[in-house]
Amino acid sequence: MTTTSAPASRAVFVTTHWSVVLSAREKVSTQSAAALETLCRTYWYPLYAWVRQQGHSPHDAQDLTQEFFARLLQKDYLQAATREKGRFRTFLIVALKRFLANEWDRARAQKRGGGQALLSLDTATAESRYQIEPAATLSADLIYERRWALTLLEQTMTALREEFTSAGKQREFESLKTFLTAERGEIPYSEIAAKLGINESAARVSVHRLRKRFREVFRQQIAHTVARPEDVEEEVRYLLTALGPG
Repeated sequence: MTTTSAPASRAVFVTTHWSVVLSAREKVSTQSAAALETLCRTYWYPLYAWVRQQGHSPHDAQDLTQEFFARLLQKDYLQAATREKGRFRTFLIVALKRFLANEWDRARAQKRGGGQALLSLDTATAESRYQIEPAATLSADLIYERRWALTLLEQTMTALREEFTSAGKQREFESLKTFLTAERGEIPYSEIAAKLGINESAARVSVHRLRKRFREVFRQQIAHTVARPEDVEEEVRYLLTALGPG
């Protein structure tokens, strides 16, 4: 049986960062190295916050996070990544726990001895963000999952904003973004129409298109972090659950 959508899906997924890393982890690859660095820069904050929750000071947490990613970028840990457990969020937290348990003392000594980070991270901003987060009663691992999901949402919103801005529709995006998660019966289409200078029917179409595009981009962002196209929908469901009430 053939479908018209499968080729398009495969074409999109061929650029998925984590799948590129996994397929090239046993050999030198400029493409996989760049993909891994992009992933690390995007998703490092949930790990930094997890380390802080373990009781480490901001200074030690910064050093630890930097050294962990330096090891990761040097592919010290990539041999442990398998396609069967091919979610980047799972791989990262497992690798970090192993690093904390086995190598933190040595890594700290190397850092104080003048080690140089391979990945520049804005840890000062991260600490400020960590300090204003509400106190949580969930376990550190569950909070990590929630922070991961929130990071994906932030990446989705950034991508959408850039997309609308490039199309000359930034004002439309800023006016409609608050309705992405609203119940359909709660969306004030007449107010939106008046604000944008369009009729109510056009306002409904605009909201519908933005919500649809949001779902598409959210799935694209998740696709960057899993090993196979068929893993995307399961990961969507899992992360939406993580964003739910604690």
